[in-house]
Amino acid sequence: MVFRKHIISNEESLKTALIRLDELAYDAILFTVNEKGNLVGSVTDGDIRRGLVKGITIDQPVSMVCFPNPRTMYVDNIDIKRLVKLRKSKIGILPIIDKNNKIVDIINFRLRKSLLPLDVVIMAGGKGMRLRPLTEKTPKPLLKIGDVPILEHNLRRYEQYGVNSIHITTNYLAEKIDKFVHSISHDFNTKIKTLKEPQFLGTIGSLRLVEEINQDYVMISNSDLLTNLDYEAFFIDFIEHEADISVVSIPYRIKIPYAIMDIKKNYIQSFQEKPNYTYFSNGGIYLIKKELIHKIPENKPFSATDLMQLMLSENRKIRTFAHKGYWIDIGQHEDYLKAQEDFKRNQF
Repeated sequence: MVFRKHIISNEESLKTALIRLDELAYDAILFTVNEKGNLVGSVTDGDIRRGLVKGITIDQPVSMVCFPNPRTMYVDNIDIKRLVKLRKSKIGILPIIDKNNKIVDIINFRLRKSLLPLDVVIMAGGKGMRLRPLTEKTPKPLLKIGDVPILEHNLRRYEQYGVNSIHITTNYLAEKIDKFVHSISHDFNTKIKTLKEPQFLGTIGSLRLVEEINQDYVMISNSDLLTNLDYEAFFIDFIEHEADISVVSIPYRIKIPYAIMDIKKNYIQSFQEKPNYTYFSNGGIYLIKKELIHKIPENKPFSATDLMQLMLSENRKIRTFAHKGYWIDIGQHEDYLKAQEDFKRNQF
C-alpha cells in the first residue's frame, strides 16, 4: 500500500531515515513503529538536524530523535470536523490508526481532500436510450469526456474525498463495465466492486442488493453525472442537521422576458418587470442512513423519489443541499457535447 512509504522502524538508523525522507521529497515525514507495528512517533528533517546538533550520530536509531505522540485519528471514529480543523492548521499528513495503535492508512491532504466515513453506490444500469447510437455498444458510464470515461471521472473524485468503498450496480452491457473496472482497479486505493442487478430496478432499487455496506452512511449517485460538488460539505451538512436523507439540489433559473401581472377580476393588483424565478431540481446524488436500506423492496423497481415519498409519509427528515457549482446530467447529445467543452475549460 502507498502509505507504507511513510512508515519506518524505530530501530532504523538516522542515515536510513534521511534517505527515506529525501525520497518522499515534498511529503517528507516518517512515522516510526516498534517491533509490534505500533505507532511510536514521527520524524522530519528538522528532528534529525536537531538530533545531530545535540551529538546524536548518523548511525544511531531514529527512535533517538522522533517526536512522540503525533496527531492521529482512529479509523473507527472518523471525526470530519476535527479532520477539517487539522487540515486548516496546516497538518499535511495524518496517520489513521486502529484500536491497537497500528497505522492502517495515512491521509495526505495534498492528494486527498478528506476521509469520508461512508460507502458510495453508483447506479450504472441504464440503457442511455437518448444517447443512441453512442450507447448501442458502449454503456453510458463509459462514454469518454476527454480521454477518460464518465465513470472514471467520478471514481477519481470520490477517491479524493477518501471514500474507502465504492459499489457499482450494473445491468445494460454490464460485462463491459466489469472489464473496465477490473482494468483500472489497481490504480486506486479505494475498493471498487461491481454488482449486476437481475432486472432493471429503477434509480435506487439495486441498493438493496449491495450486501457489503460497512459504514453507517451511504451516498448514492447516478452514473451519468459530472460535478465539482464538495462531498465533505454535503456530508457535514447531513450530520449537523441529523437528516435521514439529504438530496443535492441544483438551481434552475427561469427568466421571463415580459412583465408579469397579478390580476384579480380584471384589475391589476401589481406587476413585475421581466422577473427571474429560481427553482431547485433533483441533482441525482443522495445521502442516507444505512438503516433505511431495508425500506427498499427486494427485486422490485424502486426509484429514489419513491424512497423520499415513503420517508415523508413516516415524517422522516429529508434535507436538501443546494449545489451552486458545476453539475451536468449527461442524458442527451447536447449534454454530452457541452460536457466535452466544459472539460476543455477545466470547469470540473
